[in-house]
Amino acid sequence: MGRVIAVANQKGGVGKTTTAVNLSAALALTGQRILVVDLDPQGHATSGMGVPRNDAGPSVYDALINDAPLHSVVVPTQILGLDLAPGSIHLAGAEVELVALPARETRLRETLGSVRNRYDAVLIDCPPSLGLLTLNAMVAADEVLIPIQCEYYALEGLTRLVDTVSLIRRELNPALRIGGVLLTMYDPRTNLAEQVAAEIRRHFAGEVFATAIPRSVRLAEAPSFGQPVVTYDPSSRGAEAYLALAKEVAERVGQTAAVS
Repeated sequence: MGRVIAVANQKGGVGKTTTAVNLSAALALTGQRILVVDLDPQGHATSGMGVPRNDAGPSVYDALINDAPLHSVVVPTQILGLDLAPGSIHLAGAEVELVALPARETRLRETLGSVRNRYDAVLIDCPPSLGLLTLNAMVAADEVLIPIQCEYYALEGLTRLVDTVSLIRRELNPALRIGGVLLTMYDPRTNLAEQVAAEIRRHFAGEVFATAIPRSVRLAEAPSFGQPVVTYDPSSRGAEAYLALAKEVAERVGQTAAVS
């Protein structure tokens, strides 16, 4: 059964979608079967993987709210072995609609249960909030991957995210853990980036990935061509970083399996 990884941080602009798209693509290129669940109403993971955002078509919204089987909304991408459960703008209303539904915190976990054994890993691109959509992602997940940008306000609000993870572990998902913290937008030429990276490593001792994602023009360009950077420009620094991250993620999953 594939591991479920929620890519989450309630702060926007930290590289959640970039990480969900490119890490999933890098894992698929190693021969793994990967599913991306686009839980963000903006649908950027959907368009960034070359799938048109069609608000009239089936999406994760239909699985969460209308009880559509998740396999009925999953579509293949241009990369062999990489599938997508598309997001849509309708997810913006799901936060309100979920309140009135039974088992509102576990609906994503229930719908994922029917497909996760088809994949080696499922990555969930969470919206930039700690609302019911992100809560559903964390209840469904085995681990949380936290992207943090190497900028001045990097640690702002993260205490709340860590507290939320602890609360969900205590009340709804005892197996949930922090799978890793990822440094993004890293520029080693600046003292600020080095200082922020050192502070993050101190704050999250032992949980920070060795790979840091650099600032990269190619990373910024790739979504406009509907491609992950690992196919758009495989020789770019951004692509090399995500391929290295995929190796780290695979190794951490293996270590966890060995321990358990």
